[in-house]
Amino acid sequence: MFKGKILSKNKIKLCLIIITAIVLSGSLGNISGLGNAFAETSGNNVIINGTQFKDTSGNIIHAHGGGFLKYGDYYYWYGEYRDQSNLFKGVRCYRSKDLVNWEYRGEVLSPDSHPELNRVNIERPKVMYNQFTKEFVMWMHWENGIHYGEARAAVAYCSTPDGKYTYKGSFRPYQNSGVEDHGRPGYMSRDCTVFVDTDGKGYFLSSSNENMDLHLYELTPDYKDIASLAAKLYVGKQREAPCLFKRNGYYYLVTSGCTGWDPNQAKYAYSKDLRSGWSELYNLGNSTTYRSQPTYVLPVQGTSGTSYLYAGDRWAGAWGGRVNESQYVWLPLVFLSDTKLVLPYYDAIEIDVQAGTITEYMPDKTRYKIVNRHSGKVLDVKDSSTDNAAPIVQWSDNDSLSQQWYIVDVGNGYKKIVNAKTGFALDVKDESKDNGGLLIQYTSTGGHNQHWEFIDIGNGYYKIKSRGSGKLLDVYKWSTDDGATVQQWSDANGENQHWKLVKVEDTPQYIIGDITGDGIIDSNDCVLLQRYILDIIDSFPNSNWQIVADINKDGIINTLDYALLSRHILEIQSIT
Repeated sequence: MFKGKILSKNKIKLCLIIITAIVLSGSLGNISGLGNAFAETSGNNVIINGTQFKDTSGNIIHAHGGGFLKYGDYYYWYGEYRDQSNLFKGVRCYRSKDLVNWEYRGEVLSPDSHPELNRVNIERPKVMYNQFTKEFVMWMHWENGIHYGEARAAVAYCSTPDGKYTYKGSFRPYQNSGVEDHGRPGYMSRDCTVFVDTDGKGYFLSSSNENMDLHLYELTPDYKDIASLAAKLYVGKQREAPCLFKRNGYYYLVTSGCTGWDPNQAKYAYSKDLRSGWSELYNLGNSTTYRSQPTYVLPVQGTSGTSYLYAGDRWAGAWGGRVNESQYVWLPLVFLSDTKLVLPYYDAIEIDVQAGTITEYMPDKTRYKIVNRHSGKVLDVKDSSTDNAAPIVQWSDNDSLSQQWYIVDVGNGYKKIVNAKTGFALDVKDESKDNGGLLIQYTSTGGHNQHWEFIDIGNGYYKIKSRGSGKLLDVYKWSTDDGATVQQWSDANGENQHWKLVKVEDTPQYIIGDITGDGIIDSNDCVLLQRYILDIIDSFPNSNWQIVADINKDGIINTLDYALLSRHILEIQSIT
């Protein structure tokens, strides 16, 4: 049987000193003085959404309906270039090492590349690399520039990613097989994408049957022609703008509906088999996909794992403009599980290709505790949950990240309140306008139910008012209990509706349970803790061992701490 060790008064004092390394240091002051978060960016790894991106020479990037390719040290971005005529002027190529700073490499395909490219429309060019032939192969949608009824696929190829591509020609798939689609030989082929599987096989996916169906074609070994029709997907569902990628043995498909230039609800599906077994379609993002249409999903692999970049176009046609006036929307596609995807909205993102991370850009990384005036307790995510839609409660201050929040300026005097542990936003559930509407943490959507106005009432306190409902952040029935519900309510001028923002000092944080000090919590930490409790060792190599080993923060390092640490490692109970 293990025997516990009681810390001496001096040890307890030391422990408390270390615990309070992250301390409350006073109110934020004039929160309205944060200013416009995106008036200027502090670094060069920031993408501002809903804008026309510029290349390293300061020129507008024209790569709409585009696709990406990672080759060597560079990411290559290919897309449509049109002028005010809205006709094809070229497929432009850009390259970047960081996905933020893009160097223009030229028009890899242009009207003078082939007579068939004069006065036409070329849409959604996508390029894939063939590891067997060492060639780069481009597939695209071809129209004659007069009407939209040709619905052909077109192919070009090159020996380098950014050289002049040789145009092979345009055609309808299966046009010589006796197949007819709306009165013409071959299947219609409009919005399209390409995909290379882990076995090296190439695929082409395009909208057919007047965009009612999606056709998946396996390509010939050189990727330059169609070998077979592998599957008809979502027949009669009217899907276009397909994006196809693979993760953890699953295939994923992201598509839009068919509403012309106007944005609509994107949907996703998944399958273990590329050719069959696809799930139903699930909503992705909000009802307009944040006023964008998907064009590509790019894996970004780094030292911290792999993130997935959703690249979308905000088409100018939706407001009567031309294609060359369109904007871009890039967001992280987040996997809550292998079968559940969410697409948060951020006004700006940071991309770290070395780490493989895509995160919300926050000019101010200060963390705050939000303290209720009446109860003295802090705004907290119930049970330190990392679940989307987890409820918000008040709780005694325990220095956990679930009780710490970022304040992000979203313009027009409103802020977004973002949980430091999960990255989810403080949200009025179901966009409720009613008294008693519940508060949850939720994927950032840009919705007014996630925007808050801080009203200074003096003495360091604020009323925190929902933009969507006009109601205040409120503790249910003036409760002073841990776990009391936080809701919205009409202004009653009660102290249960008054909140103080208290800054968390920017001092080093220690990971509870990381006894070895290597930055991770694993079985090695359990072994050391067991040896300490058994009196085999008297201390740990981690200089902060007295805090990180006291898992339950009761001032005693004993079997209770060992049990909690073991349950955490076995994923039975989280200690963070």
